[in-house]
Amino acid sequence: MMTNVSAQETVYPAPAQSQTIALTNATIHVGNGQVIENGTIVFTNGKITAIGASAAGNGKVIDCKGKHIYPGLILSSSNLGLVEVSSVRATSDVREMGEYNTNIRSIAAYNTDSKVTNTLRMNGILFANIVPQGGVISGSSSLVQLDAWNYEDAAYLADNGIHFNMPSLLNRGGGGRRGGGFPGAFATGAPAGDPIKRSLDQIEKVKGFFREAKAYLAQPQHEQTNLKYEAVKGLFSKKQKFFVHCNVVKEMLVAVDFANEFGFDVVIVGGSDSYLIPDLLKANNIAVILNEMHSLPTMVDDDVDQPFKTPAVLQKAGVLFAINDEDGNTRQRNLAFNAGTAATYGLSKEEALAAITLNAAKILGVGDKTGSLEVGKDANILVSEGDILDMKSNIPLFAFIQGRQIELTDKHKQLYERYKYKYGLK
Repeated sequence: MMTNVSAQETVYPAPAQSQTIALTNATIHVGNGQVIENGTIVFTNGKITAIGASAAGNGKVIDCKGKHIYPGLILSSSNLGLVEVSSVRATSDVREMGEYNTNIRSIAAYNTDSKVTNTLRMNGILFANIVPQGGVISGSSSLVQLDAWNYEDAAYLADNGIHFNMPSLLNRGGGGRRGGGFPGAFATGAPAGDPIKRSLDQIEKVKGFFREAKAYLAQPQHEQTNLKYEAVKGLFSKKQKFFVHCNVVKEMLVAVDFANEFGFDVVIVGGSDSYLIPDLLKANNIAVILNEMHSLPTMVDDDVDQPFKTPAVLQKAGVLFAINDEDGNTRQRNLAFNAGTAATYGLSKEEALAAITLNAAKILGVGDKTGSLEVGKDANILVSEGDILDMKSNIPLFAFIQGRQIELTDKHKQLYERYKYKYGLK
């Protein structure tokens, strides 16, 4: 008998939760460090209503004996839905012309039909922060849930922050760089003159922009509306975060300066050398998103395994941080394994889990809604055969977004089944 292999286009967004669901007899990793053995979690109308070893609920019961339950994983910084194939310009809508693009909204370009999305869901990632690129100020990011018909449905928290690409303050001429993310560092044809001075001048211009925006927003009425200034209103009221993309200490000190001068809620994205100044970051309430752990360190005199050890340093200092995965080859699928590496180099398993769930939710402004499995929060839940941080036992079985059970399949799995059938291996 022929078995039909459905195409990814038939993986539809799930309908709203219609009945109470109870997941029973599982090891529940709450996300805040707590672990409940042989526990039950109950959710109704998309919200968690009970959790614990003695919790009980009516409706549909799914026996998860021997399984592990986690909060849905969160990508803290991603180009998902903005870039499909990086080498094909027609599939990239991540950059805008101009240097100061505060009014550009990444959510408006987000493609819910991306073929990459289902590969992330198959690895337990249920949320992603969609970040624009290009220019000095790229625009606003938005957190999306990965089960939606369109970008309006996907938006979990729209326009949660403005992104600033820090001009490099690393002297590149001496070859003092081993790894890290400085595109075009050795490009020919660079403008003549002192590159550090140019960067400092750019930074001062950005400060000038925000000083002008502050003055504009302080006026009760305007003869003309300035969209670029209006777009940063949330930074001054702290409804938005100020995401500063930088890596070395000099650049992070500038980020601290922005926090002190403007009162912005600053998040450093990258922060590969944040292990050198954890106390300063903590004292200034600056959070960090560690972009790519499976990479070489930024400076030649850093330990070769420093990216693996940095999370433990930040944890010990009390810095709020999240672990991310920006690898362009795996397209963010290795998020859980990045956290697993951190658990091998100083973090506990539950601390590493928090770095891709609750910590990320707090940094992105949704810690009251998701990131941990607590009563009253959205039922964003992942059920795995084994340890989600371990590449061998990480086998997601079920996933729920706001109580909706989503289908876990992707192009990879479908091709696997297709050719098993072709060669009579089913």
